[in-house]
Amino acid sequence: MAEERVGLYPGTFDPITYGHIDITRRAAKLVDRLVIGVAANASKAPLFSLDERVNMVRAETRAVAEQEGVGIEVQPFDDLLMRYAERIGARIIVRGLRAVSDFEYEFQMAGMNAVLNPKVETVFLMADAKYQPIASRLVKEIAAYGGNIDSFIPPRVAQAIQNKIMAERGGYRAG
Repeated sequence: MAEERVGLYPGTFDPITYGHIDITRRAAKLVDRLVIGVAANASKAPLFSLDERVNMVRAETRAVAEQEGVGIEVQPFDDLLMRYAERIGARIIVRGLRAVSDFEYEFQMAGMNAVLNPKVETVFLMADAKYQPIASRLVKEIAAYGGNIDSFIPPRVAQAIQNKIMAERGGYRAG
């Protein structure tokens, strides 16, 4: 029997966007089991707590797992990426690319990771063209100024952002 192909799709997912879901769907076609690693990454000062992000990613990727017939696990992690990949048995790291500007950083990271563990391959997947401009950072900024974010993220996530922003402002809504 062939060894199970385990892929790891790491990210902060603050919040999960339609672009992330598109990459999840594409990655699920390449592996037997996909682990979505939600990074603690406190240095990015996330809007949502680690538990909130894990729960959102689980809720939004459940349908992908069912549609693609692939096991998708969502786990928090706070470790060196390659150490985490080794711990879960991943042989593929999935990274989504939106634009050429992403490639330079991702190429450098893939090179460093290959030195740390040459048995783990990094696979770059392009998001569908309609999702390429979406960035979590920009979604949060648009929402903070009262803009419409419905075309970038799922409805439950949009509601969670609105609730979080309202709570931070004491109930005041911008826009």
